[in-house]
Amino acid sequence: KDQMHQHFEEEYGEDYGEVKQEHDDAFTLAVHKDVRKGIVEDSVRPDGRSFEEIRPLSSEVGILPRAHGSSIFTRGVTQAMNIVTLAPLSFAQIVDTMEKEGERRYLHHYNAPGWTVGEVKRLGSPGRREIGHGYLAERALLPVLPAEADFPYTIRSVTEIMSQNGSTSMAATCSSCLALMDAGVPLTRPVSGIAMGLMMDGDKPYILSDIADAEDFAGDMDFKVTGTTEGVTALQMDMKVHGLPVAVLKQALAQAKEGRGEILRHMLETMSEPRTKLSKYAPQVESIKINPDKIRDVIGKGGETINKIIAETGATIDIKDDGMVMIASPDQASIEAAMQWVRNLTAEPEVGKVYENCRVVSVLDFGAFVEIMPGHEGLVHVSEMKEERVNKPSDVVKEGDRVDVKLVAIDDRGRLQLSMRAAAKDKK
Repeated sequence: KDQMHQHFEEEYGEDYGEVKQEHDDAFTLAVHKDVRKGIVEDSVRPDGRSFEEIRPLSSEVGILPRAHGSSIFTRGVTQAMNIVTLAPLSFAQIVDTMEKEGERRYLHHYNAPGWTVGEVKRLGSPGRREIGHGYLAERALLPVLPAEADFPYTIRSVTEIMSQNGSTSMAATCSSCLALMDAGVPLTRPVSGIAMGLMMDGDKPYILSDIADAEDFAGDMDFKVTGTTEGVTALQMDMKVHGLPVAVLKQALAQAKEGRGEILRHMLETMSEPRTKLSKYAPQVESIKINPDKIRDVIGKGGETINKIIAETGATIDIKDDGMVMIASPDQASIEAAMQWVRNLTAEPEVGKVYENCRVVSVLDFGAFVEIMPGHEGLVHVSEMKEERVNKPSDVVKEGDRVDVKLVAIDDRGRLQLSMRAAAKDKK
């Protein structure tokens, strides 16, 4: 095309600018006709492949050492790099639309800059194509993602297209699957994807596997199919013909299954299963289930308590309405400190348990009140302070002292009955 424009610019000079677009359109139409003719009449694709043949494949994982998971997937000239980042569930995207509301904990973003097709274009916000390709690749992996309870992370997958010659959304699907496995996301099954094409010659269909750009533009169908060995996970079809016979659709799906299988076998040679350990740079997440009635104790007035835990431990805390508490941090010691804090705030008193180093809250004539855990105080009656008789509780303890006590009973009004005497006896 560039040679054509150069020839006519030399011949017509400045006047050529007025008809340049017409020549451009005519050239594109001629190429499309030539592509269709080669396939329909000669059964030859532009790059010499057979109708079922897939372009050369190559892939690699762990290409970015600092990322939580990464991969690069190449099919012919089309190449996609994918980066996976893990975060606590509190980073999930809030969805509030007319159709639904909730959270998205898996997000796939697709980027295809102009330089991937040799163009100088302004870098702006994603267009319809980028958004659509991202959603397609996202839907392809959603059915195989682990349940939130089994893998309490927000997952962001970003595909950076490095080079384009057709089927970039399917390359994004394959590269994201590999990157997720590299990140240690326990997928139930790996997913591959392929784009199927169609040339109709009257009523006779010519179905093409793994179409390149020229076959996409000149053809009558772009049918994207993703799935596992057990079935299909996502479909998208663009058509230029009015309707498609069921037999043709069945043939396209069957041919796509064979192609997906070949691509999947290649991917499994690169990485056969998800890593068993997360990256050392990924946040570690542990969960604890608490009584939903205790959520307010963890949060505190105006968030005072939870903010204090976050500030002092350095961990991130996310609390669900059902009482599930997720604690995340790159540092295991930070998680353990926050976990113990939450346990202390939400623990229920256990009859028969000895509580050590408890603070004496107040001393009265008949005994002393002792705090065995945050928000839980009980009475040590004067008769339960020592084996021998005690006349005045103040002779044994003072406010602020630390003592060991045993919870001997909880009455029908929820009051705790403590004993220093029983605790001392148990420790012997």
